[in-house]
Amino acid sequence: MYVTETDEREILSYELFGVAARELAQTIADDGFRPDAIVGIARGGLTLAGALGYALDVKMLGSLNVEFYTGVGTTLDTPVVLPPTLDQESLQGKSILLVDDVADSGRTLALVVRLLQAGGGEVRTVCLYAKPGTVEEPYYTWRHTDKWIMFPWSSEGPVRYPEA
Repeated sequence: MYVTETDEREILSYELFGVAARELAQTIADDGFRPDAIVGIARGGLTLAGALGYALDVKMLGSLNVEFYTGVGTTLDTPVVLPPTLDQESLQGKSILLVDDVADSGRTLALVVRLLQAGGGEVRTVCLYAKPGTVEEPYYTWRHTDKWIMFPWSSEGPVRYPEA
């Protein structure tokens, strides 16, 4: 039940994702952090946000859609928050766990941390992976890698719709 590594890629299975989510939840609990709310960065952070919501018994979950990657290795100049936007008023003064799948450049994470900190609460970040050189090192990280990561929810691409 280990991460499969090739020379160029690290491959995460659904089974190992479950282990990773549980280990991260235990690390957060052992640290004494009790978030009032969990915010997942869509799309990559949504799966982990849901798993952590159950493991940490947090029912206040939200998401924020941020576009940065436009393809494998291609990005916009800066991350952009897309609609629908998060109800920031409901998060005022709350302890928030911000979740994403990977802190690659860290620019998306940094943008959302700034947005959430404007509400006056404590914001801690958690990612499955962090890459070297990220500008925003997550508060909690399951693994560090410099490889391209193949996540089970995105490695096969979208399904095909039938021709009309």
